[in-house]
Amino acid sequence: MKIYNTLTKKKEEFIPLEKNTIKMYVCGPTVYNYIHIGNARPYIIFDTVRRYFEYKGYEVKYVQNFTDIDDKIIKKANEENKTAMEIAEKYIAEALKDAEGLNVKKATVHPRVTQEIPEIIAMIEKLIKKGFAYEVEGTVYFDTQAFKSYGKLSHKNQEDLEAGARIEINENKKHPMDFVLWKPKKEGEPFWESPWGDGRPGWHIECSAMAKKYLGDTIDIHAGGEDLIFPHHENEIAQSEAANGKPFVRYWMHNGFINVDNKKMSKSKGNFFTLREVAEEFPYEVIRFFMLSAHYRSPINFSRQLMESAQSSLERIKNAVLNLDHIINHADKDDMLEEEISLIDKIESFVKKFEEAMEDDFNTADAISVIFELVRFTNIHANSKSSKKFALTIKEKIINLCNILGLLEKEEENIIDKEIEELINKRQKARKEKNWALADKIRDDLKERGIILEDTPQGVKWKRI
Repeated sequence: MKIYNTLTKKKEEFIPLEKNTIKMYVCGPTVYNYIHIGNARPYIIFDTVRRYFEYKGYEVKYVQNFTDIDDKIIKKANEENKTAMEIAEKYIAEALKDAEGLNVKKATVHPRVTQEIPEIIAMIEKLIKKGFAYEVEGTVYFDTQAFKSYGKLSHKNQEDLEAGARIEINENKKHPMDFVLWKPKKEGEPFWESPWGDGRPGWHIECSAMAKKYLGDTIDIHAGGEDLIFPHHENEIAQSEAANGKPFVRYWMHNGFINVDNKKMSKSKGNFFTLREVAEEFPYEVIRFFMLSAHYRSPINFSRQLMESAQSSLERIKNAVLNLDHIINHADKDDMLEEEISLIDKIESFVKKFEEAMEDDFNTADAISVIFELVRFTNIHANSKSSKKFALTIKEKIINLCNILGLLEKEEENIIDKEIEELINKRQKARKEKNWALADKIRDDLKERGIILEDTPQGVKWKRI
């Protein structure tokens, strides 16, 4: 498996630190509003990366934080006459709701800044002790000149970074590129006690402290949008490696930007959309499919026309599954025909091709193309004369490949539930007609599919085993 590493600017063979475990940290949102479609892309992309690793048998320790204290949160709280905590709680709940809609799995841990203050303070103390940070009038700064490899992720030297950055004049800093680790409290703002006075942490230190606490000094993958490369991830490297004395991240992954109608998304341009707004017009699953239809490192253009096209494409896959269901339910033969057996290797070749696409830097665009090849194969070879087992085999492959991408999971569950209810009704009718052989066959067939029936005074109940 090869992954493009932002740190080295090339694809590298992926070798995890531990044989069967992958440690992965993904930067989460600052929770002052509903997440926007730009936030949705890393949610979907890196959830898919996680799913593929799990499909390959790895245990993934997946950490995604919430920044729940920030200038924007405080501003929103003041505007709505609420506390910063109330604003953060509200929008964490909304972000989780959107993530569930996108079929994004919950992280192993969702740490919040306000719950990790002791760890943040401890890391800052360590940086000061080792000579990588200094305090001036209650503000603690990271000394970028003390960390000699500063700029290695963004591939720029100190002079280039300084020329390209918006630097506020601050006489308290030793160097213009030095950044804040701890800031003093302001009137009416939340604060915590620290050795440098009451205040709160800077933005960058939170992820370094949380990654260390939940994943250790060195992790396999750190991911996020490409807008985080500098300064956020650059500063994380400096903090973590200076404090821990070890390499911080082995593989850095960054997704490309989203443009809206070929223009950069911006509130001032009136082309800014929250995910919730888009989901009112297009199902979450269509949004997920759309995001996966391009390679994650490429910029992606969002438009109504492209979303409608994505919706039509996803429907083609679903229709293929529905057609297979029809064949399965009405097939005359259970066992595969001779000519169908000869096609099994072809079906397996699609799985291999899908895996090759995913293992080439998680090329979901090519992986989806393989699913469509399998759909075309289905349309050619599966028909009313096909055996039940042949149709089931193809359906299983389509569903499994889609599930790796986080697609069709809920759809499949709904289809299965509907089938079960229909079979139970058919069994009840057979029992009324005293057709015990058919009733028993339906019960046994369901049991083979992991469904247990229970006859109760209130009717037939079923459960999965």
